[in-house]
Amino acid sequence: MTKSILITGCSSGIGYDAAHGLKAQGWRVFATCRNEADCARLRDEGLESFVLDHRDAATIDTAVSEATTRTGGTLDAVFANAGYGFPVAAEDLPAQAFREMMETNMIGVHELVRRVVPVMRAQGHGRIVTCSSTLGLSAIKWRAAYVASKFALEGYTDVLRLELKADNIDAILIEPGPITSDFRKNSKLHFDRWVDWENSAKRAGYEAKVLPRLNRGIDAKDPFELPASAVTAKLIRALESRRPKPRYFVTTPTYLAYWGRKLLPIRVADWMLAKA
Repeated sequence: MTKSILITGCSSGIGYDAAHGLKAQGWRVFATCRNEADCARLRDEGLESFVLDHRDAATIDTAVSEATTRTGGTLDAVFANAGYGFPVAAEDLPAQAFREMMETNMIGVHELVRRVVPVMRAQGHGRIVTCSSTLGLSAIKWRAAYVASKFALEGYTDVLRLELKADNIDAILIEPGPITSDFRKNSKLHFDRWVDWENSAKRAGYEAKVLPRLNRGIDAKDPFELPASAVTAKLIRALESRRPKPRYFVTTPTYLAYWGRKLLPIRVADWMLAKA
């Protein structure tokens, strides 16, 4: 029988590539987006698509209901991919901006999990895949809220793995690192909305480190950057392996972050990260 998966954040980047890649692999894909206009575009491309916004619990409930109605009550997997971040010093981060990021990157994932676990338990199997980050493994400056959300997601998924093992439901983390996407373009929109860098005590740091990176051209690449298809390849392994790993690292920085945190003394790691 055809396996089914619901993916969040499919308007571009990782989610977009995953939706098309898994469909090509024979999966029935429910590719969700925050905006209906993006869903309409995906439907024109041959995908089944409807609205799901991590910050709106009603849309999560409606989307899962729609997917399970179309399948006759089953759902083999979910890939909680939607998320965002932007650079800002912790002291300059408005509390509301922090709340909105946590709602998208963490709380919305929890809402989705709560909705799909009963479905998966009833059918006797399931896979819950969450999209973390290099910054779920190691902290860097200018990313307090994003790091907090991804560290939370790491711990949350680890707990799910323990709690759901007896129900034959696997909880798996994908660790992308630098991937070609609209992430930086979207980051700039949030940065411009929330960050009063000109009046910050860290203005010099913004001018030297943050703004040049935000304002780079669309074709600028990060070191070790890979295309979104690299994430899809690891996602397919996570979904189709008989015994999936707890974590799938995609790019070189994720391997370095994971092993560096385990092997390096904290002061040595801090010294290296402070230079980034």
